[in-house]
Amino acid sequence: MRKIPDVTCVSAQNRKYGLTDIEKQEMSGDSYMTAGRTLNTISQEWGTPEKYVNAVRDFFGGSIALDPCSNEYSIVNAGTEYRLPKYDGLRESWNFPSIYVNPPYGIDKEHGTSIRKWLCRCAAAYKEHKSEVLALVPVATNTGHWKKYVFGVATAVCFLYDTRLKFLVNGQNGGKGAPMSCAMIYWGKDVERFLESFKKFGAVIDLRSLNGKKFGDYSENGQLNLLSDS
Repeated sequence: MRKIPDVTCVSAQNRKYGLTDIEKQEMSGDSYMTAGRTLNTISQEWGTPEKYVNAVRDFFGGSIALDPCSNEYSIVNAGTEYRLPKYDGLRESWNFPSIYVNPPYGIDKEHGTSIRKWLCRCAAAYKEHKSEVLALVPVATNTGHWKKYVFGVATAVCFLYDTRLKFLVNGQNGGKGAPMSCAMIYWGKDVERFLESFKKFGAVIDLRSLNGKKFGDYSENGQLNLLSDS
């Protein structure tokens, strides 16, 4: 059986998944960003393009059980949706069979969230609840959260072909394209089905052989180990 590393977002006792002191320090000075850009107003709600919502819904057999970061303009139409300010998707239960996540990209100081926390919850839901999870996020392979929660736990990823993925703005087409590459990440058991479902959208990579590994860690002599057993 392949080893999956422990996934702890914060305290395993309270499971509130708030920011740790270190993460609070890391986020100081960063601006709130969504879809890779600083917003002039927080009144704009960014949503997943319809073609990807349809692909996710089809992959999950026709319905999505949970959307933990929904908004009033969302076209995901999950069975359960968490929306601010009443429900904080990072603090509510993720014990659902199928979960789709298109989180704010970057750090939201007001609500104390970051893309790292969303990826952590994705990995935790897969490991703890055996949930099937898909997440549409910016490609950031050099970051610690990708190394830990994507390469370390996720089972597959689709690097999307879109030159500039255009998100819905307040439920409508016409938004500016994202200034970075995006990927659909999968935490789940049916990698072959994921390949068949998403290969038309991008390059699909099987990550299972990387699970349980550490990336970019340093040995005692100071030499960089690009890939090592945990």
